Amino acid sequence: MRNVSVFGLGYVGAVTAACLTRCGYRVVGVDVSPQKVEMLGSGRAPVLEPGLQELVAEGTKEGRLRATTDTVTAIEQTDLSFICVGTPSMHNGKLDLRSVESSCREIGKALRRKNTFHWIVTRSTVLPGTGRSLVIPTVEAASGKREGVDFAVCSHPEFTREGCAVADFLNPSITILGSDDPSQLVPLREIYDGFPGRIIETSLSVAEMVKYTCNAFHALKVVFANEVGTICEHLDVDGKAVMDIVTADTKLNISPAYLKPGGPFGGSCLPKDLRAIVYRAKQLDLDLPLLNSIVPSNDAHLEREVETILATRAKNIGVLGLSFKAGTDDLRESPYVRLIKRLLGEGCNVQIWDPNVALGRLSGSNRQFIEEEIPHIGACLSDDLEKTIQNADVVAIGTDIVDPAVLAALIRSNQTVINLHSPVSRNKTEFALSHWQQTSQGPTASLSI
Repeated sequence: MRNVSVFGLGYVGAVTAACLTRCGYRVVGVDVSPQKVEMLGSGRAPVLEPGLQELVAEGTKEGRLRATTDTVTAIEQTDLSFICVGTPSMHNGKLDLRSVESSCREIGKALRRKNTFHWIVTRSTVLPGTGRSLVIPTVEAASGKREGVDFAVCSHPEFTREGCAVADFLNPSITILGSDDPSQLVPLREIYDGFPGRIIETSLSVAEMVKYTCNAFHALKVVFANEVGTICEHLDVDGKAVMDIVTADTKLNISPAYLKPGGPFGGSCLPKDLRAIVYRAKQLDLDLPLLNSIVPSNDAHLEREVETILATRAKNIGVLGLSFKAGTDDLRESPYVRLIKRLLGEGCNVQIWDPNVALGRLSGSNRQFIEEEIPHIGACLSDDLEKTIQNADVVAIGTDIVDPAVLAALIRSNQTVINLHSPVSRNKTEFALSHWQQTSQGPTASLSI
């Protein structure tokens, strides 16, 4: 495949078009703006971006890059179309998808006259589900053709930054290719074959969500560093030196650690230290909304787990795991202690299995914590896994120390299994066990240390 069309000649589209010509592709740029089309057609970059002008001039001079306002011509002369139009925010924050919808409608109309298979690839930033709910239906309605038979829809989010977009495109750290049918990714694999960085193939919705997750994480890092810097300044501490040390830890801090969806955090460190730093900030009259929100957000996550269990309307609950992290008997601020307390308060019959926790062995602050939080916990504890599961209508898994094969043998098909590392309830045992195995992969599956 050597013929590509790019819809939208703004920052993303112009860079995509120009960089693809550098890779040897013949590219047709499409835009509703005659001015942008005329600029690109005459060898001038429609946007200011370092390195872009040289690529545009080279591509047009060698005949590999041209532009048009005619969608029909662009579709007839190409095999694959990138949608790179803008998706700005409306005043209420809702995404404005009118340009995406319009592009899909025009592409669909053009496909009516085309007899060969065509690929449609969204580079525009769109929320998960947009490909299925808007792109595919719009193209099908306008073309009279069927997705998967006459055309394919894939997602390929862009990760280019203004000011270094050309370098980002040609030297990506990751390249995301999304489709619910891996066979539809063949032309994209061809385009990115030999590119640096890791190429990741995934589903349509995951690919759509990745861009939002990355941007939210980037924004989170900026605000976090700024709030740390603010409180450091008021405490006469070198904030840059603090963050330099924090980022030097590539095992826990700048790493995949704690970045997997899982249960809420707990233990003797995180809650206590967060409360202390937030309290000190209040003493200094500092408004630090991000740090202030961490504990309430964690509490809300725990409440969602409780509600997931209560939504089953079952009264007999078996909870596997009690300590704040598997492999320890530390119950201080364990989220599962709080979860069980809530379930008991709602009138549930709870039986708890945790081989690392025995009331007779607990001492000191650990025992005091339990006696204060759930004084009658002794009646709930069981050292018999089989009996704990046998007596339950709902089995809530809050630990990863249970052998999946043993669990599969003990759970009945009429029981609901809820993975507290990722609170989704299921009635089919096999699916629940598979889900549990996938999301419980050691300490990083739970946000606990």
